[in-house]
Formats: sequence, C-alpha cells, structure tokens
Amino acid sequence: MSDVLAVFLKRPRAGEVKTRLIPDLGAGAATALYRAMVEETLRRTAPGEYERRLFFSPPGADAEIAGWLPGERCTPQVGSSLGERMAQAFEKTFADGGGRTALIGTDLPWITRERIVAALTALGEHDLVLGPSVDGGYYLVGLREPHPDLFTGIAWSTPSVYAATLEKARELGLSSFALPEERDIDTLEDVRACWPSLRALLPADDPNLDTIGRRLLS
Repeated sequence: MSDVLAVFLKRPRAGEVKTRLIPDLGAGAATALYRAMVEETLRRTAPGEYERRLFFSPPGADAEIAGWLPGERCTPQVGSSLGERMAQAFEKTFADGGGRTALIGTDLPWITRERIVAALTALGEHDLVLGPSVDGGYYLVGLREPHPDLFTGIAWSTPSVYAATLEKARELGLSSFALPEERDIDTLEDVRACWPSLRALLPADDPNLDTIGRRLLS
C-alpha cells in the first residue's frame, strides 16, 4: 500500500475563498492570494515517496478544478462540516487501498515534501500525527487507519482545535506525535507577518500586489 498525501482545497472563485481576508483585502486580492498559495503548496509537495490526492469543494466543481490543476487525482469532499469532510476523506483514501495518510490544507504554502515524509514516517510508530499551528489549530493531520470519532465534537475554526483533538485522541487510546509548530495564513495579521514570503508567490506584474501592500499599511 502506498502512503498518501490528501490535500483539501476549494475552487478559486472570488467571494468563496479566504473569506476572513475579504473585509481587509477585497475578494479579488484574497482570491489571487489563495490561488498562489494552492499552487505553491502543490509545487512543494509533488508526489514521489507518496501518492497525492486532491479533495475539493464544492461538489460539482470538477471541471473548474480539472481546468485549473490538470493531471491531478481529484475527489469531491463529502460532508456538511469540516470534521465530516476530513473523516470521509480518510475513509475514502483507506477504502481505495491507500496506506498511511497525511491530510493538509493550503494555508501553509511553504510546507515541504520533507515535512510530509516526516509525518508519514512517524505514523509507523504512532496512530496520529498533528502539525500544530500558532492559532491553536493544526496544518496537518495524519492517520494510519480510519478514526472517524477523532473528528466529532470539535469546535472547528477556534483556538481549541489542536488541544481538543489531542484530548479526543487520548479518549480513543491513540498515540500521537507532534510536528513543529507553524503559522498558517488565515487572517490579516498572518498575511502581514508573512508578507515577504507571500509576496514572492504572486507575479511581479500582478495588480493585487499593490492592493495588498496598501491594505497592509493602512
């Protein structure tokens, strides 16, 4: 069985992505930043030691995703909550014959293949791997077999996600391993803190560079 990297992403439509940034940056700039982050994430995590599978939302966006990211193995996300969608993605990956699986989003565009391999390797000795983020969530979750209960009863998009997931793992008797903490990109504060790195992801002639730069200074 091959190890698997599962990547969660959305179709890059203005108003549907990076919604927490829209009040500060505007829908167009937030969408441009999102597209650049997705593309950099995929560039840095190109498969080799593992297979890669994209799980997209909303269902029905197959043609848009395929046109944007040709050649990728794409599957729609299933479920009404983030927890349900993650649980279903793991279930699907294992049901299709995948081995150890790490799941990431695209809010940490400088994640590396080496970090993914480290997570998958840790699953040789641990049931669960988490990559904590500075906001109290996590940028990576890895499992070596399905544990849908791990994703229930969690207050998603809150500072308690990482701690609550560890507590849930203890309740389920799962051993866990923590990767280094990272800052993912969700808020204007995150963009400001990481702007030199984010700026390099956008083309030099992209008008959104000036838009974002002005908003960061305001």
